[in-house]
Amino acid sequence: MREAYYESGGAAIYCGDCRAVMAEMPAASVQCCVRDANGRFVKGHRYNPATEFKKGQHWRPAQPFRNREWLVREYVEKKRTAAEIAAAFGVTANAIHYWMHKHGIRGRSMSEIRAARHWALTGAANGMHGRRGAKNPAWRGGITPERQAFYQSADWKAACRAVWRRDDATCQDCGIRKTKGQTQQFHIHHIVSFAVVALRADVSNLILLCADCHHRRHRKGSTA
Repeated sequence: MREAYYESGGAAIYCGDCRAVMAEMPAASVQCCVRDANGRFVKGHRYNPATEFKKGQHWRPAQPFRNREWLVREYVEKKRTAAEIAAAFGVTANAIHYWMHKHGIRGRSMSEIRAARHWALTGAANGMHGRRGAKNPAWRGGITPERQAFYQSADWKAACRAVWRRDDATCQDCGIRKTKGQTQQFHIHHIVSFAVVALRADVSNLILLCADCHHRRHRKGSTA
């Protein structure tokens, strides 16, 4: 038996044994909220064989990347990236990684990624080899003409020769000395910023550093 103790606008609340009450309802006719004996509400709808999901079914449309064999073929054998696969199906790379993890498919290490994508090539094998100035895609037409003109001036070249003699071709930070056949580069560093025009070619404001020490000084906040 069932007893309606609240009804309004076509909605009703019934009190009774859910098995008896729901048995009287037409299949797929209503949506309902069932409360168990402990007072907890359980959302659901009247059972309808036509809409019941079978084991293994899902409301989402089937996608190839959820299949282990497909992922192994595309990711492992064909060397496609997770991002490439994701873009083909309009999902995120994280979705592809989720299914890889679920199927126990190991992702690539950085060395494997570089080997597959041909990164970090050196010499002529590198596509950017020799592409300086206007040949470089990052070229902006020489946006620092004042600095470039100064570094080509006779005053700067004379100052550089004086610094090399004074510092004995030795990095003033780490002590490494420039020798024949050595590949380490050396730079002339401005102690006071290049922006101070009066000190740009002042030998007392210049110091010889190896490239590593020069970069290290700039990372510490130097502006020259």
